[in-house]
Amino acid sequence: MTYPKPTKEEIAAAAGKKVPDVIAPDLRVLLCGINPGLYSGATGHHFSRPGNRFWPALHRSGFTLEQIHPFEERRLLEYGLGITNFVNRATARADQLDDDELRSSRSRLESKVRRFKPAWLALLGVTAYRVAFEESRAVIGDQKRTIGHTKLWVLPNPSGLNAHYQLDALAEEFGRLRAAASE
Repeated sequence: MTYPKPTKEEIAAAAGKKVPDVIAPDLRVLLCGINPGLYSGATGHHFSRPGNRFWPALHRSGFTLEQIHPFEERRLLEYGLGITNFVNRATARADQLDDDELRSSRSRLESKVRRFKPAWLALLGVTAYRVAFEESRAVIGDQKRTIGHTKLWVLPNPSGLNAHYQLDALAEEFGRLRAAASE
């Protein structure tokens, strides 16, 4: 299937746009990005920029039976998965968010988690997690902190700008969460 690609003008005009959550009560895992990129803002779908490694990592880790296209993101609900963001405002890069914005987004995220009660909240980006949750020594993986009964896990940011993790390493980290969420 062919999906529409936004024009350069549509991408440039997407600054500040929101991307709707893919969420339902009692999910197995609610995945939380830092914020939508301009491409996602233009399409209205999470992790939609070609080359973003989120969808391949999710599939290779065993979370999904096949690689889902961003325009089919609502299919995640069939797997007990959902997507939200720390900050729901599209920017060209996550570093265009300041620390205060990340910290202030935490209460909104915690309210959402308390309302929908996922078993796990997986935060995609250790630096954003450290800032928002004021845990400067946090590392990738299971966290001691919970939000109500929801356990927290930090995953690497799947953006192509994160050179520390190639696709196989990302899939391996996603796989660790999948195994924990299956227990």
